[in-house]
Amino acid sequence: MTLEQLRVFVAVAERQHVTRAAAALNLSQSAVSAAVAALEARHATVLFHRLGRGIALTEAGQRFLTEARAVLARAEAAELVLAELGGLHRGVLALQASQTIASYWLPRHLVAFRRAFPGIEVRLSVGNTAGVAAAVREGLVELGLVEGLVEDPSLLGVNLARDGLVLVVAPDHPWAGCPRLAPAALTESDWVLREPGSGTRSAFEAVLAGLGIGISKLRVAL
Repeated sequence: MTLEQLRVFVAVAERQHVTRAAAALNLSQSAVSAAVAALEARHATVLFHRLGRGIALTEAGQRFLTEARAVLARAEAAELVLAELGGLHRGVLALQASQTIASYWLPRHLVAFRRAFPGIEVRLSVGNTAGVAAAVREGLVELGLVEGLVEDPSLLGVNLARDGLVLVVAPDHPWAGCPRLAPAALTESDWVLREPGSGTRSAFEAVLAGLGIGISKLRVAL
């Protein structure tokens, strides 16, 4: 049973006439007759009495007409929802962002999105880069925003913005005011780092690797 068959049946039932139904649907009379015959044959049920050149609904046809109209109404409602979603008039967008992005970069963009598409509900959760990638991969969210490189062939990555990392030390730290550090000096101080899986940490580790320094060589205090 198809929606097209239901549309044909309803058109014939409402007009009690195959030819007029065919004209209304812009179909040939044979196509309309075939659609009705296919429904009757598929379900071994007579839907119309043939009365000379006219037709009339059987009792089964009258009961089926109510259900057919209901199915078509639901199909039209579903099409309307898709049309609204396609036009971003309403719907739900599930996001997950890493902590840095969620705290500092994303809020102003969420405000702009809300103003542009007030009918879209945004559901935001926060994690680290590894957790965000896993959420997208597992279908828990539709879009992930991270500041670290994600090497996963099942995911598509797009660069949206650029950021930079700086070292932060206390005013009385030996590095304070130092315009440039030798790579070897990085192992001579205590460090506070983000947890494994953080995009900030993975970017930092990539820089260290480029300098020939493993993360294990740092004195990590926290």
